[in-house]
Amino acid sequence: MQSVSPSTTQWISRLCLLAGTVLFGFWCVPTVYGLVFSHVVLSRFQAHHAETTAWAPGRVAAYRNALKVAAPPAEAVLRIPRVGIEVPVMEGTSKLVMNLGAGHIEGTASPGGAGNVALASHRDGYFRHLKDVHVGDRIEVNSTQGNNVYQVDSLQIVSPSDVASLQPTAKPVLTLVTCYPFFYLGPAPQRYIVRASLLSTSQVSTNTAAPHLER
Repeated sequence: MQSVSPSTTQWISRLCLLAGTVLFGFWCVPTVYGLVFSHVVLSRFQAHHAETTAWAPGRVAAYRNALKVAAPPAEAVLRIPRVGIEVPVMEGTSKLVMNLGAGHIEGTASPGGAGNVALASHRDGYFRHLKDVHVGDRIEVNSTQGNNVYQVDSLQIVSPSDVASLQPTAKPVLTLVTCYPFFYLGPAPQRYIVRASLLSTSQVSTNTAAPHLER
C-alpha cells in the first residue's frame, strides 16, 4: 500500500479548511450583514429630527438641547400608524433618553422579546398623541431581533404607585406609559397606560434587513 506524502496530506488539510471557511461564509455573511444593516438603519432613524409640531414649547427646547449630547443607540423603533407616533426606543428612562425618544423600562422584557415590554415617554413630547390611541389600534415595534405587531387591548389611568402593569406576563404584551392628564401644568398626578397584545412577529430578513425602518 502506497503511503501518502506529508506534502499531499498538508494540501488536503488546507483544502478542507478552505471548504469549511467558504461554507461558513455562506451562512455567516448574510446574517451578520442583516444585523449590521439593521443597526445602521436604527442609527440613521435616530439622527433625524422629530416632528415636534404638537409638542409643548418646553419639551421642544429640551429635545433640541438633548440633540447636542452624544445619545445612546436606538434599540428599536416604535410606531403607531393611525395616530402618527414614530419614536426611537433607547435603554433606560434617564432625562436624556426621555427627551430624545421612548425609554425601555428596566426590569421588563427587551424590545422584540417575549413577556411584558414596557416603554415610557413624555406626555408633552413623543407620546403626546397617545391620548388619541383607541382599543384595536395596531402598534409596531421594529428591532434587530425582528418586527412585532401588537393590538391595543386596554387603556387605563392609574396612580404613580400602581406598578401592576409593569409586572412580568406569561404572554407577550407591550405596555406604554406616560404621565396624565396630558395637558396638566406641573408634575402630573397620574399615569396613562396603553396595553397591547402581540398579533404577529417576523424575523428580520437577511436579504433585505428591515427596509421599512427607513424614513
